[in-house]
Amino acid sequence: MTYSGEVTVGGPADVHELKDLMITKIAVGPMNNNAYLLRCRATDEQLLIDAANDAGALLGTIGDDGIASVVTTHQHGDHWQALAEVVAATGARTHAGREDAGGIPVPTDVLVDDGDVVRVGNVELTARHLVGHTPGSIALVYDDPHGHPHVFTGDCLFPGGVGNTRKDPVAFASLIHDVETKIFDALPDETWVYPGHGNDTTLGAERPHLPEWHARGW
Repeated sequence: MTYSGEVTVGGPADVHELKDLMITKIAVGPMNNNAYLLRCRATDEQLLIDAANDAGALLGTIGDDGIASVVTTHQHGDHWQALAEVVAATGARTHAGREDAGGIPVPTDVLVDDGDVVRVGNVELTARHLVGHTPGSIALVYDDPHGHPHVFTGDCLFPGGVGNTRKDPVAFASLIHDVETKIFDALPDETWVYPGHGNDTTLGAERPHLPEWHARGW
């Protein structure tokens, strides 16, 4: 089956099979949050991005192999509501952006800064600190050596725009600057974008609309 990235709460997960990495996307909770389970194909080690809600569904997706790590993309509550239960069940190490860790009610084992590498088995993900939606939001970039990059953007980039900055022009200016310089300027159009809610997109699909986003201010 071809991966589409279109998932619904209560529905099946969708699996993006890359040569070195398997990415399983599942939607959970009343805010239609996306959680992503990454599995290194060489070692079978697993990492979860955003234990957002519905620990039972997430643990069922994780399966008996467990997870080594959980990365929380930012401090908003809809992205960590199942974190305590998932960590208790798996013993996973927790990662979060340094500036957001204090807003997450589960202790963060690894404070993540811009440019840090987060590993799952033999696979390396590079963290990018994006300021504006929250002070410490992070995206994770997987630069697939066999294909195009993949980026997990939390709530900082979606199809159609950057994340919510609550009509604060300073926060919007910060977020769109970081998204442009650290994501759009650094990665090619083929880059696949996995957001914190809703459907996936690519940088190529969104790039032509950057001037519109600047003009409207959100």
